[in-house]
Amino acid sequence: MIISEGNRTATETRQSPFHPLDPLTAEEIVEATRILTSERALGTRVRFETIVLKEPDKADVLGYKAGSPFDRRAFVVVLDNDDKVTYEAIVSLDQGRVIDWKRLQGVQPRIMLDEFLECEAVVKADPDFRAALRKRGITDPDLVMVEPWSAGNFGYAEEEGRRLVLTRNFLRAGPNDNGYARPIEGLGVFVDLNAMEVMRIDDYGVVPLAPNDGNYASEFVGEFRQDLKPLEITQPQGPSFTVDGYGVTWQKWHLRVGFTPREGLVIHTVGYEDQGRIRPILYRAALSDMVVPYGEPGKDHYRKNAFDAGEYGIGSLTNSLTLGCDCLGEIYYFDANLNDGKGGAVTIPNAVCMHEEDYGILWKHTDWRNGNVEVRRSRRLVISSIATVGNYEYGFFWYFYQDGTIQHEVKLTGIINTAGIEEGETPKYGTLVAPGLNAHIHQHFFSFRLDMSVDGESNTVYEVNTLAEPPGPDNPHGNAFYAEATPLKTEIEAQRVVDPLSGRYWVVTNPSAKNALGSPVGYKLMPGENILPFAQPNSSIIKRAGFMAKHLWVTPYAPDETAATGAYPNQHRGGAGLPEYTRNDRNVEDTDVVVWYTLGYHHVPRPEDWPISPVAYCGFSLKPVGFFDTNPVLDVPPSVHSNAASHGCHCNHG
Repeated sequence: MIISEGNRTATETRQSPFHPLDPLTAEEIVEATRILTSERALGTRVRFETIVLKEPDKADVLGYKAGSPFDRRAFVVVLDNDDKVTYEAIVSLDQGRVIDWKRLQGVQPRIMLDEFLECEAVVKADPDFRAALRKRGITDPDLVMVEPWSAGNFGYAEEEGRRLVLTRNFLRAGPNDNGYARPIEGLGVFVDLNAMEVMRIDDYGVVPLAPNDGNYASEFVGEFRQDLKPLEITQPQGPSFTVDGYGVTWQKWHLRVGFTPREGLVIHTVGYEDQGRIRPILYRAALSDMVVPYGEPGKDHYRKNAFDAGEYGIGSLTNSLTLGCDCLGEIYYFDANLNDGKGGAVTIPNAVCMHEEDYGILWKHTDWRNGNVEVRRSRRLVISSIATVGNYEYGFFWYFYQDGTIQHEVKLTGIINTAGIEEGETPKYGTLVAPGLNAHIHQHFFSFRLDMSVDGESNTVYEVNTLAEPPGPDNPHGNAFYAEATPLKTEIEAQRVVDPLSGRYWVVTNPSAKNALGSPVGYKLMPGENILPFAQPNSSIIKRAGFMAKHLWVTPYAPDETAATGAYPNQHRGGAGLPEYTRNDRNVEDTDVVVWYTLGYHHVPRPEDWPISPVAYCGFSLKPVGFFDTNPVLDVPPSVHSNAASHGCHCNHG
């Protein structure tokens, strides 16, 4: 294995921003805090939830010329624990002043990492919690894992106006033990994070701890397989991509890499070089939000509805990736500069991994009459990040293919959420994965915001279904079927669900840009595995995560409409985000459109998912439809076999 660029990262290869979309540097984060603290005279009990780049207007970015001056701004969210109020600010780093300051009522920012740590300490020190542990035979609180979960909103009067979490608790047998093997069932602690004190403890009664360990780390594995030979990936001449700051060029692709604490990995200004110009496809693509609803109605398990982006900030939980483990081959890394609760800078090294992968056959044909064989191998660019949200890991992988296809794949792994169960009981809403250990049925819903720009900003979305021609004069032999495209003209028309039985997909076209055949150019959104939620329409989770009800949403571009669940979903009563954005049924025909795709993964746990789950995959693709005049990869050179000199032929192995 070779580490490309001397293991350099984007933050190491430049010292100052040189493009309007570059994420904030660590120095800029600290400077934004200094300016805001000084100008607004902030007290000591404030927490900085977010300090990120305030992205410039789209028109300014698209019209930007290298070297032109631009105003560098930071967007900041501050929570004051004393007055229990959230504030938003825009700080001009170039002018050294606060240019906007807003007081927000009735919202809760996402839960911050320092709050998690402080919450655990408060719970472990609580005498009533310790007494509840002793009732269960647990005498050492230091071995207890206290995991704060968002409390949600269920309309309870005593919870109104409080910044709450509900802790779920587990017992380790030792410092390196997998605590999820022994959930402390029926014991939940509500903590007020503003006061940082226990509000109440719910004790539903003692359930025996599960008897078995669930350890999976290498130190606990007795013997490893002995039949694996080394697999090496080398690129003796280095990778085919080039990196300039956060700008990436690979083959004919041009794009920029970004990062935020809420969304994680962001892909900007994606274009494909064709006929002497870079043709835009996507202006911005990122995870907008995600939610994990569980199906168990008993005790306090009905509250398990985690918004991993909007409530926790999945970007802030991103891993530092490791060569040979998370990424294989010749790697380029991007660091992520984030803020801590005090407004200081925190850098996640190697937060984003970029490399190339061989992907089998790109195209092939054998002319059986003359024996000529032509084959090309496919290669793809991979840009990825992985986040750990409590027990779960989520990998977000963007793939760029030589033929103009863009694919996004979510890789789900980690440890399933567990609950204790009485001996001999058969769970209805979960699976027995080990003695005394219940894994509840659940789903993972992701909303991806795709700010489309197919050959320009004026786009129209069509739904395409394949239909069988009815028997009759046009179908005398009963074999006819055809694809029918229907324009989605308004936001309500564009709220759609997948239908694999009709081969349904959606095409984003540009009516003003035509290919050589006279048809509008386009890109189609191809759904993969998907599902709808099973929660009832009047449930809290459906009200708060209304995006789950539809797989496709289309809105006209609006710079402040960036989150499928709204800006502040934590403890929100519901209705925000996409349901609110689309209530006026705006026009989405021949305009600057944003496509929101809901991806659902359904998980009925298996014993094979314990003690750690093998990776599960789900995703979607964007594929060119008439975007090119012909096959765009005819110019990919043949791959020469290592023994070509002796065999006299090109490689033709898939």
